[in-house]
Amino acid sequence: MKKIILSIVALVGFAFAGNAQDDDTTMMQTAKGKWLIEANTGNALLGNTGIYFSSQDGEYIYNIGLDGGYFVADDFAIKFGLGYGGDSETDLNGFSYRVGGKYYIASKFPISLDVTGSKIDNVDENPFWLGIGGGYAWFIGNSVAIEPGLRYNVSLNEDFSDKDIFQINIGFTVFL
Repeated sequence: MKKIILSIVALVGFAFAGNAQDDDTTMMQTAKGKWLIEANTGNALLGNTGIYFSSQDGEYIYNIGLDGGYFVADDFAIKFGLGYGGDSETDLNGFSYRVGGKYYIASKFPISLDVTGSKIDNVDENPFWLGIGGGYAWFIGNSVAIEPGLRYNVSLNEDFSDKDIFQINIGFTVFL
């Protein structure tokens, strides 16, 4: 009976040791003092710091941008993003920005809260959004993660749009 109990204790100990090592490796990626760089899929209706391209009947809309952040505490990063995009039909171009925070629950489940906006050339009203998002960080190496997620954006400028927007995104994050 002692051998069975010792075997079970040893098995449980090895299981926890293996999980602790995985958590330590993941935690190192989101540790205080680290940096992150993100490229996300985007949405043309938003002021957007992601990557987006759409084409229909010879007309196209595009955006290219990146987000960056610094971990001010374990699992919590302050983020800032910039993007640039345009529309061939209306010939409008503009810069987008994003400022906010991102917290990794258990170093694997990112949640974010930020404001996103744009300055579009030759328009009176510009988009301005409050966004909240959540997802999962699938670490595919020591410094790279794929982060599928959901995001909900509330319009803060009803003169531009009174509609809120729901998004499904895929992010690619590099941890430095």
